[in-house]
Amino acid sequence: RISQLERELTLLARQSAACTTLLSIPGVGLLTATAMVAATSGNVQHFRDARHFASWFGLTPKEYASGNSRHLGRISKRGDRYLRMLLTHGARSVLRAASVAAKTGRTLDGLRRWALAVQGRSNPNKATCALANKLARICYATLRDAQPYGQPAPRLNQKIGRTAFALAT
Repeated sequence: RISQLERELTLLARQSAACTTLLSIPGVGLLTATAMVAATSGNVQHFRDARHFASWFGLTPKEYASGNSRHLGRISKRGDRYLRMLLTHGARSVLRAASVAAKTGRTLDGLRRWALAVQGRSNPNKATCALANKLARICYATLRDAQPYGQPAPRLNQKIGRTAFALAT
């Protein structure tokens, strides 16, 4: 029964362009990609930015402010509990694989290096939440640009075209 459900989910994921782009992100598997597409319909245009998308899952820290002081607390845990759990498990697996790869001396990409740096300066659970937040923001960007993770986005080419260097040539 479980293998049949996995086959059906795989078939659905292959038919959805949004799922295939999400599956290119480390830490995002079949369940996470299909659940995210089901929750958002593959369209993230109604979110103002990536922070609001991550906030929708409850992965952003609560803010406490009084006067001039501002304090960021723990994550809000508001939003879709199931997707937050899937992103957290994905983040934990990326952290685990990155630490094993670092111990064996393999080279790490930018996301894994960042995750290990966060884990080095805080406890593992905070690093997991921070990486889950970052994964949600990466999911937003891949769905917005319809580009797999790791490929230059069309928005980057537009930015480069507007720089002073490009205008001078």
